[in-house]
Amino acid sequence: MSAGPQDPETPGSAHERAADYLRAHDLVVVTAESCTAGLIAARLASVPHAGQVLESAFVVYDPKAKMRCLGVPAEVLARHNLTSEAVVLAMAQGALAHSDANVAIANTGVADDSDPAIPPGTQCYAWAFRDAEGRTQAYTATHRFSGERNTIREASADHALHCLPHYHRLWRQAPASSPATAPAAEGGVATPIQEANP
Repeated sequence: MSAGPQDPETPGSAHERAADYLRAHDLVVVTAESCTAGLIAARLASVPHAGQVLESAFVVYDPKAKMRCLGVPAEVLARHNLTSEAVVLAMAQGALAHSDANVAIANTGVADDSDPAIPPGTQCYAWAFRDAEGRTQAYTATHRFSGERNTIREASADHALHCLPHYHRLWRQAPASSPATAPAAEGGVATPIQEANP
């Protein structure tokens, strides 16, 4: 886990670059957001013609909302901290299952010291992709940011969009047969590929 954001881009450019990438590759996004609370979707919505790349957004702050809106299994929430790759993976899978998008971006984390078990600034992500045959594959990552609460939330939303092309390229290059280990996105950590509904 890295100590803070290391993206070379200026803060305002991640969403514009992501929107251009999504359009170029015929990708449409659904987001499932906890700590970022809609910031990822809002960034895409700020780009002209956002309807070409953004389908919908789930803001699921409360654990009950994660279960009700996304179908996150109660046993996953009981077994893992809310700030965990297991929970964010289930969020991304649920977002895809409840939408017609072919990409889901999910986030959960803590932006302050509200959870003594998790260092402040810890953010977990999942990027899930669905092909034309309905097969899905997801990638998870954890990144730690520093700064004030809303500075962390803003940086987290930018990071989620900045890393999207990286994981999409991995998905296109990866063999469809078995999970592997994905190299880290810039500023992130190496993470296992998680396959769902192969």
